[in-house]
Amino acid sequence: MAIKLDEYTVEHAVYGGAVLGGGGGGKIADGLQIGRLALEIGHPILKTAEEMEDEELLVTVSLVGAPAAKEQYVKPMHYIKAIDLLSQAMNEPIRGIITNENGASTTVNGWFQSAVTGLPVVDIPCNGRAHPTGIMGSLNLSEQAGFISHQAAVGGRGERFLELSISSSLDIAASTVRQLSVEAGGLVAVARNPVPVAYAKKHGASGAIQQAIQVGEALCSHKGEAAIDSVVALLGGKVIAEGTVTDFVLETTGGFDVGTVTINKDWSMSFWNEYMTIEKDGIRYGTFPDLIMTLDAKTGRPVVTAEVEKGQNLAVIIVPKEKLILSSTMRNHSLMCPIEKIIGKQIINYL
Repeated sequence: MAIKLDEYTVEHAVYGGAVLGGGGGGKIADGLQIGRLALEIGHPILKTAEEMEDEELLVTVSLVGAPAAKEQYVKPMHYIKAIDLLSQAMNEPIRGIITNENGASTTVNGWFQSAVTGLPVVDIPCNGRAHPTGIMGSLNLSEQAGFISHQAAVGGRGERFLELSISSSLDIAASTVRQLSVEAGGLVAVARNPVPVAYAKKHGASGAIQQAIQVGEALCSHKGEAAIDSVVALLGGKVIAEGTVTDFVLETTGGFDVGTVTINKDWSMSFWNEYMTIEKDGIRYGTFPDLIMTLDAKTGRPVVTAEVEKGQNLAVIIVPKEKLILSSTMRNHSLMCPIEKIIGKQIINYL
């Protein structure tokens, strides 16, 4: 059945998406803003996978860049322009929109576009949690020999404004869009990789938006420690650490936020937009795509990596990957190899 979208759905999707973002996936304020705007200007439609025909064409929408970039500038109409540019490159009509991942703003990716265009958002995200690279959100199309990726990106203002339409190999298209996000000030709105519904159902994370909404309901129905406990109970995770942020290092480079968070001087978490690892005394307790997430210990509000500060009192939760709704890319070890180079820690051996 189609899912009714209203103010409560927006709030729950954004807060639940923030948890499933695992440190990335955008900021809560941005998600609430774009979700509420969608409701103000129209009637965004959210459909389940079962309501779509297998041959109908879906396009992925996303934000690409570094959430902490100081000069980022993406406005709602940039999302629409990206879809328009992609449509011009296609020979078939687009019948639906899917988001690239769950996150505070990415869970509601496509809701504004749906309100403007009338196209439905379909509950088959490319991934049920947030991830750093565009290829991780590309439904394993990297494994399709000869696949041509069609992508469009729009963002920036003034001399930094750009719009791009590219048709190329997936690697070249993804890296080009990522590099241009830097030129645009740190962030661009993207529409990419049209695929049939049948392919999306096979490789995507069907039902992950509904899961985000459920997580948001669990979080928003309680306060403080009770909110955190409610979330971990729903997801089958646990609170693994709590304490003060004693060290925080963040560098925005190559269109990504990269760094570490240290809690109580002994719990160390690395991140590449999203949290990648959590360790204590040399022992690994969680490894991407396990969900590692920080929440304010007092309020229960999710805290993404771009908003962590020294002195904050945070709770850290972990949810095993087996408990999440994930795409086929999260089982593709070749897509995990770049993480090791970026964060300087082993990933593959822990998968």
